[in-house]
Amino acid sequence: MICSVSPNAVAKSLWLPNFKPTPQAKVRLFCFPYAGGSTLIYREWQDSLSPDIEVCPVQLTGRGSRLREIHFKSMPQLIPALVQGITPYLDKPCAFFGHSMGAIISFELARYLQKVNGFEITHLFVSGRRAPQLPNTDPYTFNLPEAEFVEELLRLNGTPKEVLFHTELMRLMLPLLRADFELIETYRYVPGPPLTCPITAFGGLDDDEAANILDPWREQTDGPFSLHMFPGDHFFVNTAHLPLTEAIAQELSAMKLPPHTSLPVEERIKPVGILD
Repeated sequence: MICSVSPNAVAKSLWLPNFKPTPQAKVRLFCFPYAGGSTLIYREWQDSLSPDIEVCPVQLTGRGSRLREIHFKSMPQLIPALVQGITPYLDKPCAFFGHSMGAIISFELARYLQKVNGFEITHLFVSGRRAPQLPNTDPYTFNLPEAEFVEELLRLNGTPKEVLFHTELMRLMLPLLRADFELIETYRYVPGPPLTCPITAFGGLDDDEAANILDPWREQTDGPFSLHMFPGDHFFVNTAHLPLTEAIAQELSAMKLPPHTSLPVEERIKPVGILD
């Protein structure tokens, strides 16, 4: 049974505020942001991709139209909420893309859907993030004093300096950034069955050891794996979005999408703990 998206569901979606149905699209590409990011990261992607690919930027809580909502600070809380939020949109083949924090979110969401709901995505694109099974020895930064936390943001080079040195903007941004950093820094990988879909990993050539920590993503799938590197640092997703979207389009166009059926809503939503 295919569960279609009603106009009311589209209008009321908090997770997909910019969703615009493209009837001719063969696949939906859900895009997840890096820490502190919003749907604005992907505002130009639909223009860069063919109408066969329907771009669906995901809006997490605490940003944009969801500014006043409580931030998620742990993956086990976020993933089941995301499942419920995007379930009405799983009525056609879906692929996930996530950069940095978004890579882990998209990976855990794909695992949840496959294990708990029996729903398999067609492709997982992970960008700028070490494979989840690799140990993370970096110290926590989300709980640093403000001056040290801002210094860390400067080092990462992902937040515009005009924002970092703007008192009012930083007063708004700091709670979100701390929450996102806590979400990803406290994430702990739980071993489980590999995904069945292909995985494609992307990295920046100037990102330290990117290729070494990206290649082990191949262990997370029983399907094909590929790795692409682009000019730029950790935030090449902002500076090289044209070649990046071209690579995504090539991967998706090469796929032979099987006939797609989705489960009824009441069977697809199973709000249990994350892969426990």
